[in-house]
Amino acid sequence: MIRVGIVGCGHIGTVHSFALAQLRKAGLVDAAVVATHDDSRPRAEALARHHPGAVVHDDVRSLVGAVDAVWVCTWTAAHLEVVRAAVAQRRAVFCEKPLAPTAAQAREVAALLGEVPHQVGLVLRHAPVFARLAELAASGREGRLLAVTFRDDQYFPIQGIYGSTWRKDVGRAGGGTLLEHSIHDVDVLRWIAGADPEWVSASVRAVAGYAGIEDVATVLLHFPSCEATLTSVWHQVTSRPSTRRVEVFCEHAVCSTDDDHLGPIEVQRAGGTETLVADPPEWVSRLSVPEVLAKPLALYAEPAKAFLDALADHGEAARGWPDVTVAMVAHEIVEAAYASARAGGAPVPVGALEEP
Repeated sequence: MIRVGIVGCGHIGTVHSFALAQLRKAGLVDAAVVATHDDSRPRAEALARHHPGAVVHDDVRSLVGAVDAVWVCTWTAAHLEVVRAAVAQRRAVFCEKPLAPTAAQAREVAALLGEVPHQVGLVLRHAPVFARLAELAASGREGRLLAVTFRDDQYFPIQGIYGSTWRKDVGRAGGGTLLEHSIHDVDVLRWIAGADPEWVSASVRAVAGYAGIEDVATVLLHFPSCEATLTSVWHQVTSRPSTRRVEVFCEHAVCSTDDDHLGPIEVQRAGGTETLVADPPEWVSRLSVPEVLAKPLALYAEPAKAFLDALADHGEAARGWPDVTVAMVAHEIVEAAYASARAGGAPVPVGALEEP
């Protein structure tokens, strides 16, 4: 059995905890959460109660010594310390995104993760709807890819179900909606485009008034094959769920979706409109939660299962997907976007960060 420890027991740690518990309960993985740690011991205790026999640890090194794999779910600035501790004891690591609040720390985290089995929490890489969009764009069946528009919005995540109060603190978060949320989106855009952008141009605003924490970002990404635009917004409409709207324009079809997991995808052609639905993994039906929860849960359960399966099959040689090479390109794009925003929107070439 693979022993898992969760470091950071807030919103995202709870989501991962639930996904891991459901995978174990369904017999889909031979793994269990056996340890938790959080700066708030009551929060770590609350999470541990969902995993029979799990032990609450008062320090990270103690937890690392008691597990085989560490799930890093802390605020962004704390990732480096936890990854250092895990790598020092040669433990496998699942590290949430973004890797770090700054480019320099991201390079250090990436270099460390490269020494051990690891996976990065860019979970949209496991979303069937984006795999289908990327396949449609790459196939050539709809003609050449022309442009992609991507809108991502959610309410400012220091409230509601997220409750991540640290996201208003640039020292702990490193940035706002572009880094903390839309690092997913720039990764999906390069997946759909099938290449890295050559340059980006960006503008950001901090409307809510937290220094260094932008809640509006617009980015133009110039790819070899197409143009793409990203609009990322943190608003105060707490009745609205986190949403993504993606439109892929090809010569002979416009493919669009408002769902970041299964779709549907509407494919509009001159002769009419076709509706495509991406299917979840077959094993999702074995999760013991209502269907309305099972499908969204798969967005986190699938990458967790993929990493645990890789560890079970390959041990020290395991590498999860996406790994640090994918994550660092996303960091590179975001870093270039921030540089462009500081320069009044001037185009900035992508590629300033060093390879891990």
